[in-house]
Parts: sequence; C-alpha cells; structure tokens
Amino acid sequence: MNITPPLITVDALRPEDYAAWLRLAQGYKTFYETSLPESAYQHTWQRLLQAQAVHGLAARVNRQLVGIMHYLFHASCWSADVCYLQDLFVAEAARGQGVARALIEQVAQRAREHGAPRLYWLTQHTNTRARRLYDHLATNQGFIRYDYPMV
Repeated sequence: MNITPPLITVDALRPEDYAAWLRLAQGYKTFYETSLPESAYQHTWQRLLQAQAVHGLAARVNRQLVGIMHYLFHASCWSADVCYLQDLFVAEAARGQGVARALIEQVAQRAREHGAPRLYWLTQHTNTRARRLYDHLATNQGFIRYDYPMV
C-alpha cells in the first residue's frame, strides 16, 4: 500500500489565521505550563503580523493551519545577527508528518537569506519527541539555561 505524505506548505501568518493560531499558541503555552491573559496573545499576534521584531510562520496541511513557528533575529557580539527560533508547535493530530521539519527548514532558509551565521533554539530536556527530530537536524551544544528573576 502506498501512503502519500501530506502536502505541507509553509508561509507567513495571515490576519485570517488568528483563531487557529490562538489555539496552537495556547497549546504551546500549555505544554510549557505557562498561562497568559488574552491581551498577551493579542499583543503577540499584532507583533507577528507587523513582522518587524518578531516573525511568524504557518504550516498548513490541506490549507488547514496545523503548525506555528515564531522567530527573531538578534545581535551577536562575535558575528552578524543570529536567528533564534523561539516557539514551535504542531497540533497533536499533525505530529509525525514532517510539519516541524518543514517549519525548521523554512526558518533556516530565511536565516540564510538574512545572512545569519547561526540558527538556534531551546527546548526542555523532557521534550523527548521533539528532541528526536532536533537531534537529527541540529547539534546539541550542551548549554544549560538560567533565568534570573526580574521581579
């Protein structure tokens, strides 16, 4: 039996994507045990649509939004601006179909076009399913992250 993989398209987020994006963004925050007020989602959405400081990508299967990625470029002391993949989330039903890989490859292409010498991201060590893909695509440099409380 031949199983045809789904056609995955990756493009910019569109204004009409808000409801689907919101479900995925909330799923992402829930996965990382974070909650935000509706106003924070609306603010982030507006920033993503402006595509100046932060950027968003949408992965679609059969024109349905099933994955999102947020990324940004930032200065580095030792090189040109680098690209940070901040958020990546794929709907449960679409996992294992190549959606996350397609999103990562698209942001890598955009980072190349921007002249970024590096693309990097973080994930929790317990995120084993995603880490299988990440270990295949990238190199874990072994860094440990610390967050200093600012309040």
